[in-house]
Amino acid sequence: MYVTMMMTDHILEPLLQLNGEVPMMHHAPMINGDATQQVILVQVNPGETFTIRREDGTLQCIQGPAEVPMMSPNGSIPPIHVPPGYISQVLEDNTGVWRVVVTPHSECYPPSYSPALSPTHHLPPPYMTHPHFIPTTPATYYPPASPGDVGPHQYYQHRLPPIYPEEIIPLYNMTTFLGREEHSKPPPKKLKERPGDRQGVSRVTTPPSSAYKSGPQCGATPNGYGKAHASAVATGGGAGGGSPGTKRVERRARGSPRHTEGEQQESDLDSRREHDVPSGLDKPQVSKIQSRTALVSWGRAPWAGGSGRGQADGAPPTCIYELLLADKGSDGKYRVVYSGEELQYTLTDLRPATDYHVRVSAVCNSVKGPHSEPRTFTTHSAPPDTPLSPRLSHRTKSTLTLQWKPPVDNGSKITSYILEWDEGKKNSVFRECYFGNQRHFKVMRLCPAVGYTFRVAALNDIGPSGFSSEVVFHTTGSLPQMPVAPRLLRAEPTWVALEWTRPGGCGPEEALTYTLEMQDDGEGAEFHTVYSGPELGSKVEGLTRSTQYKFRLSACSAEWRSAPSSVLVCRTGADRPGPPTTPALCDVTPHSFRVTWDPPQDDGGCEDLMYLLEKVEGDSEAVGQWEVVYRGPMREHVCAGLRAATRYSVRVSAISTGGHSQSTDSLQACTLTLPPGPCHPPTMQGPAKHREVNLQWEACDGEDESLVYSVEMRGPELDAEVLQVYQGTQTQCTVASLLPGATYRFRVSAANDAGDGPYSDFLEVTTAAGPPDQCVAPVISLTSHTCAVVSWEVDQSSGADISGYLLSWGQDQDSLELVYSGTDTTYEVTNLEAAVSYCCRLQATNQAGAGPYSEPVWCCTPPAAPDAVSGLRVCEHAPSPDGADSPSPDGADPFSFSTCLALAWDEPRCNGQEITCYTIAMGDELVTVTSSSTCHVIRDLQPDTEYSVQVRAENAAGVGPFGPSLWVRTRPLPPPAPRLECAAVGPQSLRLRWGESGRGLLANHITYILQMEDKNQRFVPIYRGPSRTYRVQRLSESSRYTFRIQAVSGAGEGPFSDTCSFTTAKSVPPTLKAPQVTQLEGNTCEVSWESVPPMRGDRISYVLQVRGGRESEYRQVYKGEDTTFQLSGLQWNTDYRARVFVCRRCSDTTQELCGSLSTSTCFSPRRSTSTSAGEVTLASAAVSGGLTDEQFAGLIVLGVASFSIFIAYLLQLLI
Repeated sequence: MYVTMMMTDHILEPLLQLNGEVPMMHHAPMINGDATQQVILVQVNPGETFTIRREDGTLQCIQGPAEVPMMSPNGSIPPIHVPPGYISQVLEDNTGVWRVVVTPHSECYPPSYSPALSPTHHLPPPYMTHPHFIPTTPATYYPPASPGDVGPHQYYQHRLPPIYPEEIIPLYNMTTFLGREEHSKPPPKKLKERPGDRQGVSRVTTPPSSAYKSGPQCGATPNGYGKAHASAVATGGGAGGGSPGTKRVERRARGSPRHTEGEQQESDLDSRREHDVPSGLDKPQVSKIQSRTALVSWGRAPWAGGSGRGQADGAPPTCIYELLLADKGSDGKYRVVYSGEELQYTLTDLRPATDYHVRVSAVCNSVKGPHSEPRTFTTHSAPPDTPLSPRLSHRTKSTLTLQWKPPVDNGSKITSYILEWDEGKKNSVFRECYFGNQRHFKVMRLCPAVGYTFRVAALNDIGPSGFSSEVVFHTTGSLPQMPVAPRLLRAEPTWVALEWTRPGGCGPEEALTYTLEMQDDGEGAEFHTVYSGPELGSKVEGLTRSTQYKFRLSACSAEWRSAPSSVLVCRTGADRPGPPTTPALCDVTPHSFRVTWDPPQDDGGCEDLMYLLEKVEGDSEAVGQWEVVYRGPMREHVCAGLRAATRYSVRVSAISTGGHSQSTDSLQACTLTLPPGPCHPPTMQGPAKHREVNLQWEACDGEDESLVYSVEMRGPELDAEVLQVYQGTQTQCTVASLLPGATYRFRVSAANDAGDGPYSDFLEVTTAAGPPDQCVAPVISLTSHTCAVVSWEVDQSSGADISGYLLSWGQDQDSLELVYSGTDTTYEVTNLEAAVSYCCRLQATNQAGAGPYSEPVWCCTPPAAPDAVSGLRVCEHAPSPDGADSPSPDGADPFSFSTCLALAWDEPRCNGQEITCYTIAMGDELVTVTSSSTCHVIRDLQPDTEYSVQVRAENAAGVGPFGPSLWVRTRPLPPPAPRLECAAVGPQSLRLRWGESGRGLLANHITYILQMEDKNQRFVPIYRGPSRTYRVQRLSESSRYTFRIQAVSGAGEGPFSDTCSFTTAKSVPPTLKAPQVTQLEGNTCEVSWESVPPMRGDRISYVLQVRGGRESEYRQVYKGEDTTFQLSGLQWNTDYRARVFVCRRCSDTTQELCGSLSTSTCFSPRRSTSTSAGEVTLASAAVSGGLTDEQFAGLIVLGVASFSIFIAYLLQLLI
């Protein structure tokens, strides 16, 4: 046999050749009586692959780490050869088992040994034969002792090219071999064995795992053999025959003669099958018994032909074990629950607390052995099964009665039940509402028309069952109105004040209790009650500052409880923060410095802080007003734009939603001082004039008030001296007394305490020629309210020729605009507005420029008539008496859209005079509105009529024009109120009816509003709809109610009818139950009945009627207020009937109301010595043997009627 060992990083070129066997175990049994069976454990290191050649020529690869047991059929010791660079080591562990280990001989791969192994021999490379190995026959093979010892994921099959084609080594399945070898052993003896021997035997006799047998490597081979060939090899047929149609490969040792091994193996197989009959098995063992599972194990089947003769390969035949199970007794019907080669099986899906019986049998070579004796076991008890969902047996507005059926107890009696519900919150959170042994429960104090989810579980001594499926039941009634969410009144750092209102639909006399719940995100998602009481507000204290809370409100009364309101989310306030740390100063320059600070130690519960940096020039004690230079979240700021050599004081404070903190101590800072730099050359401020020049320049080194500027001027002469014309702190100056048309040069310099700065470059300026002088004020002449003529005189005092005039006109000096430019001395201004003030001014121009403006002249245009009225419209709503557009006079008829029009318009321009009145034109009719109001109501119009309306305004100056026309239409008249009547009167209800209100098509679209007067003498609507009848219910008996009705249509709401009062009737007393009769001593009987309380103060009396013997009518024997009466003088053995009814004596009238008669009670006095006083003998009419008087009379009437019908039928036939 050739074995190839491959590493993960490289493949060994020389193959590991095993031509013999190494004796590894002692006291091994003989195979054919002349040899000893040996086992070799091949250790495969991690990262290596151990390859063995199978019988069909394929290679089977086993990946390390693993130990592969190899079997020697003839007991010979094989030599071992190792490739170059590797060494073989024979190691013996502490149990006496020898192991052959092949490892690389390198310092990088030191050999690793198990603590139980010790190296005894080393084989030097290359191809050196171990001195302990004895060469034997070359036809040796090494099948794995137990394929189950190696996981199925470690086997690979692939075909490699033959390395030694002349030598063919057969490979036999080890399972069959071990099976035959085991049955060839004598019965085991109870001897003390070494641990090593027991370990080696257990490795060899371990059956292959099901995972290995079912792996894909064992189902097909790459050399063309199918599943039939693989199954033949697995069952031990590899030595004898194969599958049909497959050619057996002839295998022989090198140099051995060819012979027919197939015929010899078939004859040996037939002779062995005669002895392979399994005998009876012992009782199976049952362990690990649970409520639904149990582990059944059994021993191997003994052989009837146990002569020690096995198969050709020395292995016992393969046995299939059948496990049978019964739960109806040991003699009941068994069913096969397992069939396979394993010696144990786990039973599943068993019933708790149930007796089961198991037995096992073996099938070897298609021969089935007898069944073993049955083994009886009982499964453990278990928690109950999951019960069914509870069902609803009764429900009301505030209660639900539930029932449920008990589930299977699984061997332990059910002790209690657990009923859970979600409290109607629909949040999948269940709470226990009942725990006990009853199978029904009544849930109380529920809300009307609300769904509740329930589930139930059972509990016994073993444990609880699972909960049933959830089921939803609803209470009856209508859902009370949910209260409005509470309102936040005030929020402080540690408390909040809330208020709420009563929910709608609740009467003022109904007592309500409010429950306020709060949710804190830091304590979980559940709401906790913080207030419960009748008040409409609460103050929740003990809160955390700057924290968000959620509140909701629910209301409850003695009969219902509302759902929680919507959630109010609010946040507590923050405290006033502490002051920041004292600021620090850095990066000081002559014009800036940077201030930094740290946040306060106590932020007041608000992380979003704003900082306020204040600055003041000078000492903080000597100044008053602080200047805010920064406001923001940053903790540093650069104060720029400062003056050099100046002392400043700064302080910082923190601001949050909780308030403003105290300021820090002031920090003194002083800017640096530097001499001024060179100034920029001055520039012209406006055009140069003929006698003066306006100069300006930029400030040197910023705006420093301590700088002094000096302006020097050089005249037009070539040798003119430089003169100082200005010295001061301003950055602009005016140089006057100059010559017109001359050229001057100017320069500027700055100086401070540190010294003078350099002069700037010169600026050359040429003065302009002389413009004209100021003109005389013009004269304004008004020709109308829209036109004015302006004239002026020519001024020759300027000494220059005037080339033109510029006239500016406007309503004030800021809005003057140029309206004329020319040489004329008059100008007409048009398109003026009436009663408006205007002003104008004049300016003369020449070649040198424009002279100064004249003094302004004012004028005012005369007033005029108002403009046309615009924006005429009709008001879509009735004007209110106190509104701006409510022109209806006192005592006028109510406003109606059918006969009135409410007009409104925009106020036009009055043109200088107040508007005194308006005139409304409706066709040929003029209506004058004497007031200045811009709305008016026109009354006494025709319904459903179209009108054309125009409006104009008037003032003291005249009458304005009419505005555009507006076409309007009045609405139809609303329907009148119908007549209200009472159709039926009851003790708790009144049926009202009324006639139609309106005619024609509008009668079908009329809606009626019925109102009833309440306790506060206010009319409230109780019905609104098109019906002409309505039944008012839930009234009190003998009470007076007042009603009125109104009709509403598309034309509007009609007037209310006159009030009508109706009174409910009094209630009739209730009907009593049948009276009770008790026989006293002698022929006296006592009749008693139930009592009725007084009805609204009226007295109650009772009337007793008795009929006896052959009497046809009842006679009254008693009338009074007592509930008992004794009848005396009765006849023995005579049937009597007694009945009673109630009468109500009305205190306000003489009327007496009587209720219905009760059911009659039949009794018959009996004379009996054995019957004591107090016992009664009653004969019910329903169970008596004879007919009563009423029944007898009914039979007579029925007979007479039948006879009459028969006679009438005969007469009809005769006629």
